[in-house]
Amino acid sequence: MGERSRYLPECPEMGEVVRKLTEEYGGRVIFSRGTEVYVEVPRHALRDVAKYLYSSGAFLKTCAAVDERPLNSSFAVYHIFGMDSRGYDVVVKVSAPENDAWVPSIVDVVPAADWCELEARDMIGIELRGRKLVRRLVLPEDWPEDLHPLRKEVPHDFRPPSVKAGSEFRPAERGIPIGPYHPVLHEPEYFELLVEGETVVDVYYRGFHVHRGIEKLGESPRFTYQKIPFLAERICGICGFVHSTCAIMAMEKAAGIKPPERAEYIRTIVLELERIHSHLLWVGVAAHVLGYDAGFMHTWRVREPVMILSELITGSRKTYGLNLVGGVRRDVDKDKVGKIMKTLDRVEREFKELANLLTSVPQIRKRAQGTGVLTRSEARALSVVGPVARASGLYRDVRKDYPYLAYKEVSFKVPLYTEGDNLARVLVRVEEVFESISIIRQLLDKLPGGPVMHEKCSAVIPVDELIPPGKYAVAAVEAPRGEDVHFLMTGEGRPYRWRVRAPTYQNIPALRPMLRGDPLADAPLTIASIDPCFSCTDRALVIDVRTGRARTIKLWGGGVDACRL
Repeated sequence: MGERSRYLPECPEMGEVVRKLTEEYGGRVIFSRGTEVYVEVPRHALRDVAKYLYSSGAFLKTCAAVDERPLNSSFAVYHIFGMDSRGYDVVVKVSAPENDAWVPSIVDVVPAADWCELEARDMIGIELRGRKLVRRLVLPEDWPEDLHPLRKEVPHDFRPPSVKAGSEFRPAERGIPIGPYHPVLHEPEYFELLVEGETVVDVYYRGFHVHRGIEKLGESPRFTYQKIPFLAERICGICGFVHSTCAIMAMEKAAGIKPPERAEYIRTIVLELERIHSHLLWVGVAAHVLGYDAGFMHTWRVREPVMILSELITGSRKTYGLNLVGGVRRDVDKDKVGKIMKTLDRVEREFKELANLLTSVPQIRKRAQGTGVLTRSEARALSVVGPVARASGLYRDVRKDYPYLAYKEVSFKVPLYTEGDNLARVLVRVEEVFESISIIRQLLDKLPGGPVMHEKCSAVIPVDELIPPGKYAVAAVEAPRGEDVHFLMTGEGRPYRWRVRAPTYQNIPALRPMLRGDPLADAPLTIASIDPCFSCTDRALVIDVRTGRARTIKLWGGGVDACRL
């Protein structure tokens, strides 16, 4: 009971979960802060714990495998469960000794654990007990079996010593290929649709063709905490500020630093601008996929002033470089406020007219309505996020569930639909554009005075010294595509482990139930409807060890089957 008393008297429901995990499942609290608790449970209890949390309404956000051998001679997997409706996170740790490196699989209990379990096996080398289908997810087929890139002894710039000749990934050649380069895919991914006549009956998927090693780089000597936000911003070309802010929030939690209120408002304004330009980009792409190129061009015309606003506030149309630990680098003066307000009025007026036109075109409604359906139960099982979740009747929005930055100071509606089809996902994004405009107006009206950088971070003490080793933090930000999650274990001057789970990583597996049973002609729209960002999901590539250079994965000929979703 003494260990539990460290903990959150203002959150009695959280205390009850801790009681259950410690007294009934043999767990122990290893760390707690605010609305986060970290509980280590025995391996044999993990499945029961996962079943209890899932049945209590938790969503599995992700799991993070960690090489903790330098600390305690073990590997570990941290399963991050979010009690969204109650606003707190329960992080369940399971350790695996170096000489007995396995954890029980929970995928049959919590289907959303599928990808992160396989990634733990690929990148750390932790075996999965009790799992029927075990395959490679991230690493290419010719990667050495005993080489796991996120183990601590593997340098960030290491190149594998050997490959298996002729084992490149090739398509299964059983169905209709989409990708890895295709007019409806703006990044390389491979879908193979199995059809009967014109109906999709199953889907094979192979991703992870692009590699930048960002998580590994973040742990390398090349980076310090203050450099991480600039690296994080390059995870995604559309919502880079989301990743930068999420990483910053995790580091500020670990350091016990709360940025000035004015800096929080500015971050929130830029996040909402990013949501507007992302949704407008997507609506234009959706119109293009449906063959309505006039709609595509007009939507991007409406979007352009939003990009100009981003440059006005941050100095850049994208990759803003605005965030620093403890605040932001640039302020918003009164002249800028007037220009922002005027531009928002124009964007709102023009997009309202355009959205009414787009959503009333009979051909668009006929193609989008009733296609790509994801039921609420399927969305719940896979823990999908963002507009995909809200279009299937799941009320999930980090801005409401875990209010951060200045979101608690504004009022807004979270659009919710129950149809779960492509049209519902269109309508969610359209409505969110107008909600974001309203949020920015409220923030500008209430913009407080004061500094934009925490006083500690402006002093002589380097920021890297303000973040002590041995701390944990989970941060979440509502990206345009959904919940973005960063898990941080702090080290000396840099992260010990930095795990990034982008929204698309969580939503891609949902494409299988969405595509099955639909006409082949609707597949491009359904794939586009999750607004996939493959660059922030991918982690591996093929290396030619003879030259030391990366090469494109070949995708022709017979051989290895594509991986099933």
